[in-house]
Amino acid sequence: MTDGVRLQLVIARAGVASRRAAEDLILGGRVTVNGQVVAELGARAAPDDVVAVDGRPLVPEMRMRYLALNKPPGYLCASSDDRGRPLALDLLKPDIRERVYNIGRLDMQSCGLVLFTNDGDFASRAGHPSSGLRKEYYVETDGFLPPEFAEAFVRGIEDEGETLTAEGVEFTGPRSAVMRLVEGRNREIRRALAAFGLAAITLRRVAVGPLRLGDLPEGRWRELSVAELAALDAAMARKSRPSGRLPGRPARGGER
Repeated sequence: MTDGVRLQLVIARAGVASRRAAEDLILGGRVTVNGQVVAELGARAAPDDVVAVDGRPLVPEMRMRYLALNKPPGYLCASSDDRGRPLALDLLKPDIRERVYNIGRLDMQSCGLVLFTNDGDFASRAGHPSSGLRKEYYVETDGFLPPEFAEAFVRGIEDEGETLTAEGVEFTGPRSAVMRLVEGRNREIRRALAAFGLAAITLRRVAVGPLRLGDLPEGRWRELSVAELAALDAAMARKSRPSGRLPGRPARGGER
């Protein structure tokens, strides 16, 4: 079929997943068009086609939502959990009826700014390493931070075959610092601290690109303003312009 819209975009517009995640759904044989399994990424759907994921017909979202949540410790960034642990997503209910999902993750004991949306295109761009959106964290540790930690983290700390790297580290006290990451490997800050025999007792994300957590109370959420969305778009657009440099190593999402 050459007419219609690519299935990845149909799925993203329905708020089920980002375009990249939708590709996995298609390749996994979980998507049908008019009852027939379609497992090719080039497949398209016409407006009157019935597209379903896991047997559930898609209903395009009529309202795009862009939300900021101040996640408390003890909540999981996931759409579901077979162990019954509390979900950050539940903090948006019952007010948010659209099927939104988090952009990036924080581990259960970390807290702070997490973005949610049902706009698959936006989620795909903002969540991809190429967005260049800097994440900023306020960290308190269980011991004194040695002066050499900042230089080591910026230079790169080898751990489990990976190089953990911060864009910047600014000490705010003998046991606290603000740390900025762009790529963000799995539990990167916690692993970097562990290399120095330290653990984070507070790890709070306070900014994503130009968007700051501000005074949003813990456990509460708010809609992003038009100005904030424009600022995020502008920040991602600047990063996407050719710089003449090769891209850095692939990233693994946010500090988790």
